[in-house]
Amino acid sequence: MKALLILSLIIECYTHHPLLNRGNVLRTSLDTGDAKERQEKQFTYRITTTWDSKSVLHEPVTITFKSHQDGLLMEVHALFFDDPKAPNGKPGEAFNGLWDYEVVESFFLNSETTQYLEVELCPHGQHLVLLLSGVGNAFKVELPLEFAADIKSEWGKWHGTAIIPWSYFPPGVNMMNSYAIHGSGIGRVYESLYPVPPEEVIEGQGPNFHRLEYFKEFSLKWIMGEEWQQPNSNFWESTA
Repeated sequence: MKALLILSLIIECYTHHPLLNRGNVLRTSLDTGDAKERQEKQFTYRITTTWDSKSVLHEPVTITFKSHQDGLLMEVHALFFDDPKAPNGKPGEAFNGLWDYEVVESFFLNSETTQYLEVELCPHGQHLVLLLSGVGNAFKVELPLEFAADIKSEWGKWHGTAIIPWSYFPPGVNMMNSYAIHGSGIGRVYESLYPVPPEEVIEGQGPNFHRLEYFKEFSLKWIMGEEWQQPNSNFWESTA
């Protein structure tokens, strides 16, 4: 009986730990082997719902954020639908309009200033980075990004890794959302980490990934450590 009581207390502490109760966090881990000898965390999220809160009908997309000396490392693991076919752009280069293809996206927001970063990654190797000040108001488009995608190592799946420079993040990021899109025509599927709640979906409404009110709490310090300070960026100074 005493053993069962101890076990229940352990489970209670685990399930209510603040690092394990932030949206669809799949797992966290610690790595103390970096040059600065500080503990750093990684967060893996999985996208289990469509934009309107319906369950996805396939293995969920997972997105992992890790620390890197040059920026935030973003890793994507997802099914490869190959629908639509590859955009007419070179792998490794920016492609405007990438949202019309198969893509995984993450947005990083300062909810007070409505400044946010949008990063889109395609399994065929193209990417798109936008800086926005105000809802849908992009003032920088097609910024360069170190990104590589692999559709050959594991049949039916793709993996991508991008390093997002610190200068791309607006000051004071405190919210985030992520998305995945695939399919063509009436079979086009829009998935969201933090979707529109079902009771708020209006008849005839379509997906809109710039609904900032549905973003949820996120901090770069969760990954980099509480003592970490975000570097200043010239990109955002003119929008202040």
